[in-house]
Amino acid sequence: MKTLEQIVAQHREEWAERSREQQRLEIENNEAVAKLYGLEDEVSSHVPLERVSLTNNSAFRWPNKTPEERDALFTKSAIVDLVSYSLGCMFGRYSLDKPGLILGDQGSTLQDYLAKVPTPTFMPDADNVIPFVDDGWFEDDVVEQFRLFLRVTFGVEHFEQNLRFVEESLGVKALRDYFITKSGRSKFWDDHVKRYKKRPIYWMFSSPKGSFNALIYLHRYTTSTVSTVLNEYLREYENKLQKALERADEAAAGGASAKDQKEADRLRRVLAELRDYEHDVLYPLATQQVDIDLDDGVKVNYPKFYPAVKKIAGLEASSDD
Repeated sequence: MKTLEQIVAQHREEWAERSREQQRLEIENNEAVAKLYGLEDEVSSHVPLERVSLTNNSAFRWPNKTPEERDALFTKSAIVDLVSYSLGCMFGRYSLDKPGLILGDQGSTLQDYLAKVPTPTFMPDADNVIPFVDDGWFEDDVVEQFRLFLRVTFGVEHFEQNLRFVEESLGVKALRDYFITKSGRSKFWDDHVKRYKKRPIYWMFSSPKGSFNALIYLHRYTTSTVSTVLNEYLREYENKLQKALERADEAAAGGASAKDQKEADRLRRVLAELRDYEHDVLYPLATQQVDIDLDDGVKVNYPKFYPAVKKIAGLEASSDD
């Protein structure tokens, strides 16, 4: 099996060839029109590659960049698209085994997915909640699921090489840095909001400073989804951090290093943030069992979950659905 780098390079060359062929056709068309009107000597028929408006024509997308810069930008764009598609597979929106949209109706379930794809190569997330946290606290977190997606899709033989290629293309030292940082920033989320023009189909539940984050797919949302985020993820995360704090406190009391005391202080701050988020925001929201109608659109529905979800700047000001 080819490496992911080889596959992307082939994809890039295929689009370059399509772009050159489209350029040739446009030049021929201009020449034919000029000849018809006797303007061969007066009007240039040449069409620069930068004006060939194909979606993945690198010269059109990045006209002021060098060929090498265009290749790097094309590669990054392809990997960002791959990550976005992988999340679709994690939620059951897409499938490696069947083209097109799989789950796209309100209230879609995993059972609906299995009715369409009985033996999936890659199984979607069971409870429609994917945690985005700063370390491997959950077996089903986004990093572990993407690593599995990479193995299943492109094979285990080149897995480590493919993973490094993904990280290098995205410009991060580690895969987790693309999904979430310790400061609570997510390049994935920023891309998703931009990709869907401030109408995201995946919604990010997030504590005030971003120490806890969990993504859901709105088409699989039910009135019990917020309770799942609360009970199965936020509270579980708090329990794990509490145990980590106890270990750090013990190490600090033993005089192991200043680093242990610093980590203990950090964990206390995070736990304080999460407990306030649970008590003041997520628990009250879970008890409301908020119902949504997808026909109302994201602009109406998403703010119903403020401040439990990440605020989208300009959502209210953006154009109507």
